[in-house]
Amino acid sequence: MAYFFDMAVSSRFRGMKILNLLALCVLIFSLANIVPMAEARIRRYKWEVKYEYKSPDCFRKVVITINGRTPGPTIQARQNDTVIVELKNSLLTENVAIHWHGIRQIGTPWADGTEGVTQCPILPGETFTYKFVVDRPGTYLYHAHYGMQREAGLYGSIRVSLPEGESEPYAYDYDRSIILNDWFHRSAFEQAAGLSSIPFQWVGEPQSLLIQGKGRFNCSSLNSPSLNVGIICNETNPECSPYVITVIPGKTYRLRISSLTALSALSFQIEGHNMTVVEADGHNVEPFVVQNLFIYSGETYSVLIKADQNPTRNYWATTNIVSRNATFTTPPGLAILNYYPNHPKRSPPTTPPSGPLWNDVGSRLNQSLAIKARKGFIIPPPQSADRMIVMLNTQNNVSGNVRWSVNKVTYTLPHIPYLIALKENITSAFDQTPPPDGYDFKNYDIFSVAENKSYTIRNGVYRLNFNSTVDIILQNANSLSNKTSETHPWHLHGHDFWVLGYGEGKFDIYNDPKKYNLVNPIMKNTVPVHRYGWTALRFRADNPGAWAFHCHIESHFYMGMGVVFAEGIERLGELPSSIKGCVHRK
Repeated sequence: MAYFFDMAVSSRFRGMKILNLLALCVLIFSLANIVPMAEARIRRYKWEVKYEYKSPDCFRKVVITINGRTPGPTIQARQNDTVIVELKNSLLTENVAIHWHGIRQIGTPWADGTEGVTQCPILPGETFTYKFVVDRPGTYLYHAHYGMQREAGLYGSIRVSLPEGESEPYAYDYDRSIILNDWFHRSAFEQAAGLSSIPFQWVGEPQSLLIQGKGRFNCSSLNSPSLNVGIICNETNPECSPYVITVIPGKTYRLRISSLTALSALSFQIEGHNMTVVEADGHNVEPFVVQNLFIYSGETYSVLIKADQNPTRNYWATTNIVSRNATFTTPPGLAILNYYPNHPKRSPPTTPPSGPLWNDVGSRLNQSLAIKARKGFIIPPPQSADRMIVMLNTQNNVSGNVRWSVNKVTYTLPHIPYLIALKENITSAFDQTPPPDGYDFKNYDIFSVAENKSYTIRNGVYRLNFNSTVDIILQNANSLSNKTSETHPWHLHGHDFWVLGYGEGKFDIYNDPKKYNLVNPIMKNTVPVHRYGWTALRFRADNPGAWAFHCHIESHFYMGMGVVFAEGIERLGELPSSIKGCVHRK
């Protein structure tokens, strides 16, 4: 540990009495212990991405692993550390890219890991090095950002602690990371092919829900005579035994709950235990207590639980699907809260809690509204914006394909990544006409199926003035199925945004801004827009680069539900050659 000490003081006080010198030494020693200088470290990881057979829910299938694991290794670092990941792509037939979800990549936009936006993909057999600084403490994620690989198992946690000697504004004894996920038995290739086909083939509901990579599929439901059920699905396989959270009675635990579902919005609950929400997407929350936590794909929360129940038994932790009617298709995910010294495999003596109703929209909206910045940690938002972009989310039929659109534009990635094309002025790489800033507010009926008029597939970008303040209004609407409107979690790369408000129905551009929370809004990087509702965000375009903003549901982004923002490109130096491989392979 280094300390600041002005050694010149010794000559100035040479004539003092010994007593005064001793007093001075005590003072200097005290000051040195008050003002330590924290040293950032370099955290190095060496990963190999490859195919392996795994049975996370007892059903055996090919998955994508990191060093043989799914979820992959947890990255643990302290604020301002540098993380270096040397990634070898050992997939035989697939490219790869990994996004560091929630890490803003200030000064390193090329390390964001978004294929088609910030880098060319990593080809089979190639090794690529990601290097970036984790500039804020909190709970973050990493996952594949190429095609639909995330749902094949390529994901993991990032846990960033405060510098040594600093502490959170809440106390706990132990820290755990838990990722929630949904799991499909069909491969990502099969699902993508169905989404692109005519006629359209939807991916359907997931077969299982996983808690930290473990779930339980009912193998007896596989009654096809062509399948050797005992080999392809085995409920005694230890890979699919319930995930166990072991706790010591009387202790307080910080559970970092994250969701990387491909499709599902979830509720998470622990039998007999309240949860106090204290963090969201790396920002401290004014604490509030929940019995069940609603969480959407791409979100992260920290909750505190106290092991204060009957210590002679274990308890269920469960997760179930909300917002979609999967009651009869996808069973709840189960884990065990194990009170030490009970045996960790000892099942609780009760029925697992069922969780909230899938269509209880009011409870989900109320939780969204309850999330505010913690006193003492409020980052005041700009009181007004320089630009407002209203994004109407619709599902449409475009040239025979079912697609998702934003303001009648369905998004597609260019061959040359935006960051490279913008920096090197390759104007032919993408459409130079920007997407629209709004839609026909007056005449569009969000409660009706959209008429398929003037919908286009394009890849233009929103060019934002550097350091300007931008408002984004996410407006939900009816899908192609009448009387249905899906919840969409939107994730912004390269920034955090202030969540200014939520509402039901159509956003009123004249009156709803008067209701914004400009006092203590939470900052996040992922936020839901609820069914037939709107969500208002504000952010500063102060991070030079090209940044994706998209629905975090895998199939929706694959079907065109996203945009790209470009800002301050001229402020960037020369881009690393390692991200440019596909430019020369065209």
